[in-house]
Amino acid sequence: MGDCCQSCMARIPYATLIATLMCLLGVGIFCFTMYRGASLTVIMVDQVFHLRLIWIEAVQMIFVIIAAGMAALGFMILFVGFLATGSTRYKVYRAWRSRVGGRISCAVLMGITYLLNFVWSLILCFLVVVTFIYTMFWNMCSSVEHSLSCIDLTQFHFMFPPNTKLEDMKVCEKYEIKAFCKDGVENAEVMFILATLSTLLVILSLVHYLMCLSANYAHIRDHEKFQELQEIQNLNEIEYSATSKDRF
Repeated sequence: MGDCCQSCMARIPYATLIATLMCLLGVGIFCFTMYRGASLTVIMVDQVFHLRLIWIEAVQMIFVIIAAGMAALGFMILFVGFLATGSTRYKVYRAWRSRVGGRISCAVLMGITYLLNFVWSLILCFLVVVTFIYTMFWNMCSSVEHSLSCIDLTQFHFMFPPNTKLEDMKVCEKYEIKAFCKDGVENAEVMFILATLSTLLVILSLVHYLMCLSANYAHIRDHEKFQELQEIQNLNEIEYSATSKDRF
């Protein structure tokens, strides 16, 4: 029983498993916080500026697609990790075609992971900008609470439609200030901060995946050399036994 458990534990790719857990956790938090942050932004813009952001629904659907795609990628890499770990590698990659297929699959997954790492780095840069803007909004809200003046957003005119009037970029009514600051900016900023941190976790998991895939590629390649050496040794033993029989 102990030997069986030890054999099973030796077949688990712990590094890939840790990277998969990090990836799933990061993507889950990212999708939830971005979906919630986008919803709060839509409500705030509708109540304060009376603008309808129709394209936000498409963005929210993209978050769901991202979650499904990253989960599928994580489980595929984990599956490859199981195949290339422990005694499973000696059974699966025994034939020449299976070894070539394993190396190709690792190379393809490394390319996809590298590309996704670049994409998530761009998402991180975008979230840093969004979080910085919401932090500025929150500082403006804090100053308005003490001075009881309007919130002037004219310096952010590039965020409004081209035909928006300057007076519509100012928030003066009490219920509008509450909808903008308390209900919108304060809650959405927390969501975007968590989304930024989760993006860092996803990027870290992708870097971890790259290291694991590189190691698995090397294991399969070294296993191919080991198989060739073993075949040469078997041939030498056969030849030696044949010559011994001829002598006697």
